[in-house]
Amino acid sequence: MRLPGGVPSAHVDPFIRSQLPPQELWPRFDYSAPHLNHYPDRLNACVALLDAAVEAGAGDRPVFHYEGVTWTFRHLLDRVQRIARVLVEDFGLVPGARVLLRSANTPMVAACWLAVVRAGGIVVNTMAMLRARELAYILEKAQVRFALCEVSLAEELAQAAPRVPVLERIAYFTPACDASHPDADLDRRAQAKPAGGGSVATAADDVALVSFTSGTTGNPKGAAAFHRDIVAVTECWPKVYTVEPGDVVVGSPTLAFTYGLAVSLLYPLRYGATSVLIPRPTPEALLSAIQRHGATSLYAVPTLYQSMLPLVGAYNLSTLRKCTSAGENLRTGLWEQWRAATGLRAVNGLGTTEMLTHFVSESMKVACIGSMGHAVPGYTVEILDSAGNPLPPGGRGRLAVIGPTGCRYIGDPERQGRAVQNGWNLTGDVCERDKEGCFWYVDRADDMIVSAGYNISPQEVERAVAEHPKVHACAVVGVPSDKRGNIVRACVVLRDARDASDATAAEIQQYVKSVLAPYKYPREVKFVEELPRTATGKIQRYRLREI
Repeated sequence: MRLPGGVPSAHVDPFIRSQLPPQELWPRFDYSAPHLNHYPDRLNACVALLDAAVEAGAGDRPVFHYEGVTWTFRHLLDRVQRIARVLVEDFGLVPGARVLLRSANTPMVAACWLAVVRAGGIVVNTMAMLRARELAYILEKAQVRFALCEVSLAEELAQAAPRVPVLERIAYFTPACDASHPDADLDRRAQAKPAGGGSVATAADDVALVSFTSGTTGNPKGAAAFHRDIVAVTECWPKVYTVEPGDVVVGSPTLAFTYGLAVSLLYPLRYGATSVLIPRPTPEALLSAIQRHGATSLYAVPTLYQSMLPLVGAYNLSTLRKCTSAGENLRTGLWEQWRAATGLRAVNGLGTTEMLTHFVSESMKVACIGSMGHAVPGYTVEILDSAGNPLPPGGRGRLAVIGPTGCRYIGDPERQGRAVQNGWNLTGDVCERDKEGCFWYVDRADDMIVSAGYNISPQEVERAVAEHPKVHACAVVGVPSDKRGNIVRACVVLRDARDASDATAAEIQQYVKSVLAPYKYPREVKFVEELPRTATGKIQRYRLREI
């Protein structure tokens, strides 16, 4: 199989390549910047990041701190090589095969991620909170053959597995590789393998990662990223929000999110920094980790900054030199409160799953408080009108971006055609740019609900609510919240209006939690006699937000 540039693919299993959108629906890619124009045709992201770090002298430095355990770069490489051998020699993984990962943030899931990439496989990241039917959809959509799962999260994956015949094998691991654990077959197999091992010489444009992200039409979208993309993002935003060898970073986002993957794994590998992995990033856990490990850099979402504010006085944060916010827009008021409490100027920015990382960011000086800053080096960012024309400063329109990364949805040409137009990646955000070139967030351009940094599809929640036996009809909208940015509101028409009560609302909420990841459940349930509609039958969602 030859790739569009003429380089032979290393993939034996061509399924994901066959599911990429037609070439004419791809965005325009730009590798012309001096820091991006040097990548070879053959590139394996694991080798380019981890092996290169060890060869450059980082071998004995700590790469991860995790609940009293520390891994060095050299130890991580050893684990990665052994796991890669298990995947190939014991499980029969061939280049191009998909491997689903299910875990909280732990050293072992990071090692598994790198091992899959090293062996030429394709990582399918999933959050620990996903339920069986969400996992089953992802397994089926990506035709996943193997799954690696942290032992404490086995139940939902075990329920999903029978629904997806293509899944051949599930292997289980512990957070920091404990071969004595009775259920950790991956740990035992890895421990038994000899040290060392090679890597697959993947093409730079072979797919390495598929990340599923919510869409407004319900089912998650699988965004594909190449080996070249993964390496390129380490050369872009870190030129703005600096990462240095002596940094100790603490991050709240899961490695299953591209934001978490970049800040807690890819950037530390590229720059020889140390990452503190936190399986449950509560405000107390983040602040405690900063104090305990002398963290220098904090990555979080606005909701967590809000929750940490009342607690910061109880912790020693003197080592913290920089912090950044993403996932949703950082309100100016919250920025000012955090500055007053800590003396730190939080760096605001914007990235998407499809782009892998930030493409707009404030500088470290945060010269334009409240904005998202300027385009990250390597990216071109514009505000477009409805016809796709760039707007002058002050014009409000769709945020669009071109750079070294971009949107490629697997098996979904319709949504690909909406997300990419005339070569531009459309993020779904309405923004404006001022005369100084700073971008300002206004709102979402679609019905997507962004709550506490999570993207939530209203249609997916509607379907779950509608399954409750007392529900006749339902519409879901996002409504503003000081703590979470937005919350999910379900407006429900009951089969019997006499059932309207707090108890019924709680039943509906609990049911949604049982079938979808808990962050998606409606925090508000409003009972209505009917759903307001236009003359053509469309639900008037703006009226539901006004209730």
